[in-house]
Amino acid sequence: CDALIYVLDNWRKLDSVTVEDLTRFIQGPDFPTGGIIYRRTEEEGEDVIAHAYGQGRGKIKMRARVHVEEMSRSRHRLVVTELPYQVNKSSLIERIAQLVRDGRIEGITDLRDESDRRGMRLVIELTRTVEPQQVLAELFRRTQMESTFSLIMLALVDGEPRLLTLKKALTTYLEHRQVIVTRRSQFELARAKERAHILEGLLTALDNLDEVIDLIRRSRTTDSARANLRRQFKFSRAQAQAILDMQLKRLAALERRKIQDEYKEKKRLIKYFEGLLRSPKKIRGIVHDGLLAIRERYADPRRTQVIDAGQAQLTADDLTLDEPVWVAVSESGLVARRPDEGKPPRVPSRPKDAPVALLAASTRDTLYLLSANGKAAAFPIHQLPEGVAWEGAGSHCADLTPLTRRDTVVAALALPPSSEGGYLLLATQQGAVKRVALADLPGVSTESFVVIGVEQDDALGWAAVTTGGDQVLLVTAAGKAIRFKEDEVRPMGLAAGGVKGIKLGGGEDRVVAMAVARPRSDLLVVTQNGQAKRTPLSEYPTQSRHGQGVLTTRFAAPDARLAGACVLQASDPVVLVTKKGAAKTLRARNAPRMGRATRGQAVIALRGQDVVVSAFVPLLQPDADNDKQ
Repeated sequence: CDALIYVLDNWRKLDSVTVEDLTRFIQGPDFPTGGIIYRRTEEEGEDVIAHAYGQGRGKIKMRARVHVEEMSRSRHRLVVTELPYQVNKSSLIERIAQLVRDGRIEGITDLRDESDRRGMRLVIELTRTVEPQQVLAELFRRTQMESTFSLIMLALVDGEPRLLTLKKALTTYLEHRQVIVTRRSQFELARAKERAHILEGLLTALDNLDEVIDLIRRSRTTDSARANLRRQFKFSRAQAQAILDMQLKRLAALERRKIQDEYKEKKRLIKYFEGLLRSPKKIRGIVHDGLLAIRERYADPRRTQVIDAGQAQLTADDLTLDEPVWVAVSESGLVARRPDEGKPPRVPSRPKDAPVALLAASTRDTLYLLSANGKAAAFPIHQLPEGVAWEGAGSHCADLTPLTRRDTVVAALALPPSSEGGYLLLATQQGAVKRVALADLPGVSTESFVVIGVEQDDALGWAAVTTGGDQVLLVTAAGKAIRFKEDEVRPMGLAAGGVKGIKLGGGEDRVVAMAVARPRSDLLVVTQNGQAKRTPLSEYPTQSRHGQGVLTTRFAAPDARLAGACVLQASDPVVLVTKKGAAKTLRARNAPRMGRATRGQAVIALRGQDVVVSAFVPLLQPDADNDKQ
């Protein structure tokens, strides 16, 4: 209906209406069984739908809708939920089974139909050794899961079959609708005139009622009465007959008023239809209103999706469900994911493996693992094993990525596919900072890459995603903090080293935290002996990079040191990790909110010689994190 309305609105300038204009409303054929149509051919990138609509005929390729689901032990299954039009599900199952028996498709262990009243679900389970994309490509190539449809727009026009373009088909239909409205209006006009003619005769008879009655009484037959009426009052035959057929009750005053009202209504209709028939614009308006009514009553969502891509350009994203998950990374290098159940996975007080990072992500995101020596690797999150890393579940990063078991993972990030506009900010223990454009990060690869050049006596410690206009905080073990604008650190290449972010104190002073400033947030600091506090970020002045910073805490003992720091809000959770592998999760509000030059209060009970070594906040996805804080 939208395309018809568009053509009707541009009826006076039809020559300017193009196929591209119309395909904004008519994306392509819409089949009752759903499925996916690929708009462009792989070879030439031609828009096959626009070509077919422009020529009146063409061919389109259509595919089943399939997604990949994770199973246990790193196995996958393909789930088919929609088929191309006119593909029989039973025949498809038989075809796939035959291909497996003949050895023409390998890697399928089970095939079953789980369809029910909620919809279609055809499950194809795979072995661990095959890639789902490879099996799916074979299924598309060898079965009716990919079908070709011939599109021909043939219609009867003036009683003859004609091949129509989309534009011609729409204009022909609209011309037909205008003819229908014209004929209907002509019919209604004729009927209104006929009735008005009768009513005029009745009103004349009522105005001369005594004379009419006397004339009828003096007539010997009905025919003579009709003839006398026509001769005396110049009535037509139809008027005279209507007078003779009129019942006596119509002589009442109320009935006379009804006849007068009906006559006025018929005169109004006659005027309306005569004006309508004189104006093609008004006729198009009637057609327009009818189309709006049809759209309002019968419009429903498209079932067949049209994708503006080559029919063979199949990516992992096309096959992966977009599901929220939590990604956990442990100190020993274990990595795992688990479904998002509305809150982060609980960190037990005595985990089997100390946690390093907990990230909110999507199965379509890419996980970047960064090691202390400045190396990094990327891995698709949907391929991570399920579990929680600090509970001993998951796989070692060396088994999933090009990193080795000698590489110590110190930071992790989950980046969505659309995150190329931001930056990756890095900080080392010796106070170096570096900024890298996210667009420069390699994607998933069999090779690791250098993300920062690290000096021999230094180590990478932290990574965060920034927008380019953020402010950064570095916190040292000696209790100093510096806040500066990130644009003081120019973007650099992957292999470059960083620039100085803060001047460290003497002895064994080092950076213990890097964080990005957020509106209405606090800086939480925690000492090695478990004392913590929060201080509003407004108390930390913005200064130039490579300064000494300002005091952020006072210590209870001369040899005390900070263990970590986080930027957060009162309701955020924070995880404290100790040297002996213990962990405690608490809400930021449990730490007192105090000024910079004050001591914190104990928030964790430490056993023996144990000390706090780090603190981190479960991270949302970069975009969501920015919005939230």
